[in-house]
Amino acid sequence: MDAFFASVEQRDDPRLRGKPVLVGGASRRGVVAAASYEARVFGCKSAMPMHEALRRCPQAIVVSPTRGRYEEVSSQVFEIFNRYTPLVEGLSLDEAFLDVTASRSLFGDGETIARAIRKEVFDVTGLTCSAGVASSKFAAKIASDVNKPDGLTLVGPDVAAFLAPLPLERMWGIGPKTAPTLRRLGYATLGDLARADAAALERVLGGWAAEVRELARGIDVREVEPDREAKSIGAECTYEEDLTTKEAIGRTLLAHAARVAERLTEAGLTAGAVVVKLKYADFTLLTRRKTLREPASDTTTLHDTTLELLERFPLDGARIRLTGVSAQDIGPGAVQPTLFPDRAAERRRGLESILLDAKGRFGGQPITFATLLEDTADKADPTGTTSRRRR
Repeated sequence: MDAFFASVEQRDDPRLRGKPVLVGGASRRGVVAAASYEARVFGCKSAMPMHEALRRCPQAIVVSPTRGRYEEVSSQVFEIFNRYTPLVEGLSLDEAFLDVTASRSLFGDGETIARAIRKEVFDVTGLTCSAGVASSKFAAKIASDVNKPDGLTLVGPDVAAFLAPLPLERMWGIGPKTAPTLRRLGYATLGDLARADAAALERVLGGWAAEVRELARGIDVREVEPDREAKSIGAECTYEEDLTTKEAIGRTLLAHAARVAERLTEAGLTAGAVVVKLKYADFTLLTRRKTLREPASDTTTLHDTTLELLERFPLDGARIRLTGVSAQDIGPGAVQPTLFPDRAAERRRGLESILLDAKGRFGGQPITFATLLEDTADKADPTGTTSRRRR
């Protein structure tokens, strides 16, 4: 989808059409979740700090995310995808891989199917999308970005020739830190990476170098994975003011654990491991992980684990700008029966179900812990970034 969040906002509010729109947190530490194409002209883009985007485009209109509407539109789009093939691998609310190899006898070749999908998406949602048609996932992904917005790019049989002239930043995983290093060494395009000496590239990229050379040469044997299960479920928050005490950090971890537990319970899943993430005032990012003795999905277990992990972070004199909690090793929620069942764990799981049911009964209003009313808590949005606030 093209500038998905921003396009939905412009579609639903005529006053925003034709104007630069930034979707995200408006606070000093907010992050841009999506920028309309009118804002992109000024260099604004997703994941950019909001203050930087507003510096580049002071006239931009900042809109708070409305995730419910994005999910509704996403469901409509994915329903269209599934009419053409059951092999749909969703990457996010607004992006997916489709394997249409077996659909050609019904709907035509890849180009015909892509055109039909793009037309149907527009007819149903009023929004545009861009498509890339290629024989591999890597090439299709890059092709889908080449002619945005509202574009269609076809990659011929010589995938390497299509990739070769493109800038090396098109490679997955090569970001603003790695790209300058590679360019100083004389690499500028994907073709340069394809021709690179294996040992020389490995000195820069480590064990990932071999995969980069293969992808740059157009070699990508990965299959489309339909109904791909979530690898992790997480919640995080960036704060307007740095957190300076262990108690304050612990309260945020409780808020995150409660949000993650709710999502696990809602999906009927459990976590086999818990990860805590802290970002310091100097932007140093540290994570700590612990495997659970038994899979769990309740707030108490997750939060207790986060507090154990918190002891493993250097906190003396630290100023924390972001905290996060994620559940990993996700699996089905059914707990295996044991000879001596843990009654306390059963009660905790039951409590999560009761809280989720109560939230539904009261129109989605959050039910929170008394501890969180003492200070700050996070309210999730699509950017994963919120402002610190009293409740």
